This record gives sequence, C-alpha cells and structure tokens, in this order.
Amino acid sequence: MNAPQPPHGPEPSHSPGAQAQRSPEARPIRVLLVDDDPLVRAGLSFMLGGLPDIRIVGEAADGSEVTALVDRHAPDVVLMDIRMPSVDGLAATEELRRREGAPEVVVLTTFHADEQVLRALRAGAAGFVLKDTPPAEIVAAVRRVAAGEPVLSPAVTQQLITRVTERERDTRGDRARALLAALNDREREVAGCVGRGQSNAEIAGALYMSVATVKTHVSRILTKLGLNNRVQIALLVHDAGGPGAEA
Repeated sequence: MNAPQPPHGPEPSHSPGAQAQRSPEARPIRVLLVDDDPLVRAGLSFMLGGLPDIRIVGEAADGSEVTALVDRHAPDVVLMDIRMPSVDGLAATEELRRREGAPEVVVLTTFHADEQVLRALRAGAAGFVLKDTPPAEIVAAVRRVAAGEPVLSPAVTQQLITRVTERERDTRGDRARALLAALNDREREVAGCVGRGQSNAEIAGALYMSVATVKTHVSRILTKLGLNNRVQIALLVHDAGGPGAEA
C-alpha cells in the first residue's frame, strides 16, 4: 500500500526541525525510532541509517522512554508507533507536542483508517506512514517532515474524520466554525485552500497573491488559532464542514 502524499509545500513551522532550510552542507536529519517491535526498529534503522542526510540518534521500545530520549538527543523527527505496551504513541505524541521546540512526529501504523491516527494528528503529528510502505517513500516522508511538509492527503484526512461519531463531529464542528470566525476574510480563504489540499503555489494562483504572502497567511493562521502545523488547519476546515464552510 502506498504512503499518502503531502498536499502542499512547506511554510513556517513551530518546530526547530522545520525552521531551517536544509542544504547539502546542513547537518543530517536526526531521527528517533519508537516501536515496541525490535524487528521493525531494526528494519527502519537499516533503511534510514545508511543515508548521508539522515542519522538515527536513538531507539525506544515504549512511549514512556520518549521524553528522556528527546531531551538527550534532540531529534528533528520522531517515527512513532501507535500501539505500545505501557505508554502508547498517542500519549507520547501529545506530551511531546505540548513542549516548546518539539520535534516533528510521524505516526507509524498498520492501519490507514485508525481513529487513533486521527487523534495523533489532532495532537500535532505531522502525518503518518504505513509500516508496509515502500522504503523509498518512508525516506521521502522523513525528509518532507523535516522540511516542514506534512505527510497526509486530503482524501485520507476526510476518511479519518468520517470515523468519528456523529455527536463528536457536531461538537467539533461548532468549535471549528467558531475558531475560523476569528480569522479575517483572506485568512479564511487561505484556510479553505489548505483544507482542499492545495499547495502554496496553487493557493497563490487561485487567490492572486505571491507564494511568500501565502506562507505569511498560513503562519498567521497557525499563530491565531494555536495550531501546530498545516495538517491541523486542514482538520479544522473539515471539522467546520469542509472547504467553503470557513467562508
């Protein structure tokens, strides 16, 4: 099964791993592997560890180990399993993303329509990849996330959202519409485009503005709404009723 492709390009992020533009001379992307299956960790380490621009800085078998390892090794990206015996990946992601300067988190899962994945994305994960994803696509996902690009498609976002109960969806919808109402007209237009999965260049063309201006609007939306990343903007727009409901 193929990994979901990102719907857009990078914009300013609240995490240090995405703030700097990486160049060939930049330090390698620092990755922490978190999975309770030693064979999965070994496979990921073999896949990623030999690349010149990626460095495995640590491994954990449970979410309870993550905070200490992040403090010790300062990874840019954490590849996080969801299901672990003591502290699961959801709780570990929520804890990490509450911290200032948190690394980006990519959820590892065997299911592409798992409600726990949606909860991890709401907590601030930058996306997810399936464990049976081809190696080259996992490598690409790590590089994209380190550059500030989420790993999630609009279709997968909508599929995940439909798994939430009607009652929860209604509650989230009211909250989402109230949050989007705090944006100015232009910001709501940009948010709607993000919800459609448009790239910065596509948004610029549709709204007749420069790519730099689009990035500025996205950054302001993140700040105003207290969101971590572009994935959360898309989730908020879908919670509000989908692109068009934000207008």
